[in-house]
Amino acid sequence: MSVFTPLARPELEAFLAPYGLGALRDFQGIAAGSENTNFFISLEQGEFVLTLVERGPVQEMPFFIELLDVLHDANLPVPYALRTTDGQALRELKGKPALLQPRLSGKHPAEPNTQHCVQIGEFMAHMHMATRSQTIERKTDRGLDWMLEEGGNFISHLDEAQGALLTKAVEEIQRRKASIMALPRANLHADLFRDNTLFEGTHLTGVIDFYNACSGPMLYDVAIAVNDWCSFEDGTIDGPRARAFLGAYAALRPFTAAEAELWSTMLRVGCVRFWLSRLIAAETFAGQDVLIHDPDEFRKRLEQRQETHIPLPFAL
Repeated sequence: MSVFTPLARPELEAFLAPYGLGALRDFQGIAAGSENTNFFISLEQGEFVLTLVERGPVQEMPFFIELLDVLHDANLPVPYALRTTDGQALRELKGKPALLQPRLSGKHPAEPNTQHCVQIGEFMAHMHMATRSQTIERKTDRGLDWMLEEGGNFISHLDEAQGALLTKAVEEIQRRKASIMALPRANLHADLFRDNTLFEGTHLTGVIDFYNACSGPMLYDVAIAVNDWCSFEDGTIDGPRARAFLGAYAALRPFTAAEAELWSTMLRVGCVRFWLSRLIAAETFAGQDVLIHDPDEFRKRLEQRQETHIPLPFAL
């Protein structure tokens, strides 16, 4: 269970009282998290999620609060920080930054189809357009420089074939870094996987877990999502799902020629980012009762992204 910071009922009741949302009825740790501690909270006036942020400096929390306020104001289905009766959004519990947010309805889609992909493509385009003209700056701590450093460190940990695969990817990132960073920018979710979304049927009801959000190239966000939403188990891309996603996105925010040129590269970059972070998590939390996603999933996807047969639609 991924509850890194356990809570007792009395300390939770004391924390929740300033929100004025009534008595605590029940609370339950959420096992699905791999980086932060999350609890479902049931109060007299509704259902909520409490997040204790385990990774990242406290000084960056206002960024997440501001970004979610912007997206909420743009009528996107996102959680946002609730304020106490005296206006506090960011608080502290057990020495950790803590946010209380509304609990959104719906379930994670186990087997996404083209309709799910259309909804996610549209959401991402709306998010990018809502933040493109006034991007809230935050440099990710798992960006290209991080990939170059950690990739170099991990090559010696892998067998010959995997080491060669990672070496080739790291060299490509180094070679194309300047071009990638020159692509059109906005605020990114940077982790828009299926388990960070909620659906009722094929209707998107919520996008959650913005704690990897940052500013950066919009194409990177698109690549991360396509790698998850549009992949088969063997790592290959499902053409119909990918075209549905990219078409829905491009109908709202057309891609540029520069983005089309770097599309294959960015798909590989997205694979490297999560292959490395999962390898690190597997080493860090080995033997602990913590959810660890399979690194091999992204190693397979990176192998399959050496050639990309789904072109990016772009405006001439």
